[in-house]
Amino acid sequence: MEFETVIGLEVHAQLKTKTKIFCGCSTDVNAEPNTNICPVCTGNPGVLPVLNKKAVEFIVKTGLSVGCQINKRSIFARKQYFYPDLPKNYQISQYELPVCSKGSLEIAVDGKKKTIGITRIHLEEDAGKLLHAIGSRELDYSLVDYNRTGVPLMEIVSEPDIRSAEEAYQYLAALKNILEYLEVSDCNMEEGKFRCDANISLRPVGQKEFGTKAELKNMNSLSGVRDALKFEVERQKEVLSSGGKVIQETRLWDADTSSSRSMRTKEEAHDYRYFPEPDLLPVNVDDSYIEEIRKTLPELPKKRFERFATKLGLSEYDAGVITQQKDIADFYESSLAELTAKGVSVSVSAKPLSNWLTTELMGKLNSAQKTISDSPITSKRLAQLVGLIIDATISGKIAKTIFEEMFSTGKEPGDIVKEKGLVQISDEDAIRKMCREAIDENPKAVEEFKAGKERALGAIVGSVMKKSKGKANPQLVNKIILELIK
Repeated sequence: MEFETVIGLEVHAQLKTKTKIFCGCSTDVNAEPNTNICPVCTGNPGVLPVLNKKAVEFIVKTGLSVGCQINKRSIFARKQYFYPDLPKNYQISQYELPVCSKGSLEIAVDGKKKTIGITRIHLEEDAGKLLHAIGSRELDYSLVDYNRTGVPLMEIVSEPDIRSAEEAYQYLAALKNILEYLEVSDCNMEEGKFRCDANISLRPVGQKEFGTKAELKNMNSLSGVRDALKFEVERQKEVLSSGGKVIQETRLWDADTSSSRSMRTKEEAHDYRYFPEPDLLPVNVDDSYIEEIRKTLPELPKKRFERFATKLGLSEYDAGVITQQKDIADFYESSLAELTAKGVSVSVSAKPLSNWLTTELMGKLNSAQKTISDSPITSKRLAQLVGLIIDATISGKIAKTIFEEMFSTGKEPGDIVKEKGLVQISDEDAIRKMCREAIDENPKAVEEFKAGKERALGAIVGSVMKKSKGKANPQLVNKIILELIK
């Protein structure tokens, strides 16, 4: 029997506010354990929560960016469950009336575009963090850090429109990119600031009813989500094909063993006993507030991609690589502005700058396990290097030597050129002399070229470059050699 995969994703993103959602404590979760806490976020009796206005602004901004309907009225609810890192034994969340609903996000897989529906985006508070110390039986214990308790959390729930692990990966990558462009979340998955729970089920091809779903947790990277979903598809296929039944449960993903294991049977919404939060008023927003926030929306990844591809003339691949991370796209635009300010037209500089950023710099950063923000080569200095190539001060080959030293020392390219005497030779008389010598020394290559073997020209050009120690202007070298042979 053939099966169809059905996936829905629940993404939790910590909002980048300075203070928590219902109190004035700092959101610095990496401070000394239990130092950024107060009676409100630790659930002491008699305290009252006060909603963080910036958190509402951030969720409305997110909703607008994915085409959501912004509900004029939304309410908070108590979600009842006991867990050691939840000091109140309930979580303040939203249930029936969220801030945002009915949005969508477009993705592309294998060149085909697809729209994934977004059911809702709502606000809630984060829980604390358990630290497990495991030794002998007598020493096994757990500690709890409440610094994370009350950090504003945005939950983005997709429709069950995703049909493969790859689609899930692309959806998460696109969503993460948007949140980073909006600057509403750091989206650091390793620190738990961007987390994903995946609901996955299989059904026979052609069947309308959904199969029994399992929920996957504990995935701390986009590739981890993809791997976990691939594993779960195969696991459920095996169960169903052998006549068994999939159990509705929560499963934990173990990246070390590339497998999942059962954690607990899956709760339903009624198990949480939701009811309206009595200590918080409804959130009421009007059209003027929504429009005020809409005006603050930045250029989003899709629009930036289109501008880079159409106005700057980059290939779709290059535009995609550069815009997939906001800080990389910002770096590129900053470099481009440096060249433009020096009179270099965008039509001349856009493509070579793209090549040096995506191939040379990003390749070097990846090898060194650094991000663009850690780059020893600034956007200004990369622009200077490309400018030296464009004005023929140095050749592309010399530029690579300079680039290596820039990366290791952080020096400006102009200083390295002066120190090492790497200025490109563009004196036509000097180059012509070397070309004559190279032609005289390579008679066989000259005859082969005249006989129609164009590759033979490479031997003569190579001889000139050797004589000039790589400094001769390669365009002039080729031009003069052709003139002399003809």
